[in-house]
Amino acid sequence: MDCVFCREDGGLVLWQDDSLRVVLADEHDYPGFCRVIWNTHVAEFSDLDARSRDRVMRVVYGVERALRRVMHPVKVNLASLGNQVPHVHWHVIPRFSNDAHFPLPVWAPRQRTVSEALLSSRRAQATLLADAVRGEIEQALA
Repeated sequence: MDCVFCREDGGLVLWQDDSLRVVLADEHDYPGFCRVIWNTHVAEFSDLDARSRDRVMRVVYGVERALRRVMHPVKVNLASLGNQVPHVHWHVIPRFSNDAHFPLPVWAPRQRTVSEALLSSRRAQATLLADAVRGEIEQALA
């Protein structure tokens, strides 16, 4: 099977260990969009043992905390779909009331155009995520 998350990092790596990595995805309309990706190819969350599932969720929690602290979104969306990439991963997405799709999911039809100036401002915030993600994950895994 040709799996993009087995072949590529899936974005800019903000944190990783032997089992997981957190990446900042290249999503133009969604600065701060992160993915928590299991390093080895596993298709379903329920295929992981209890300890591994707990570790994934602690990391997802840490990423959400970092996004809230750095970017101050009105909401954080968590999603684990895997329909197009059947490899365990979670999307951790900061949402703003004036983002391109709010209040609908980011995969729904666009609701509005967002100015490049606003997106640039959010991208500048997202550049501060690496340290925050590392710190929050360290606390979550302690």
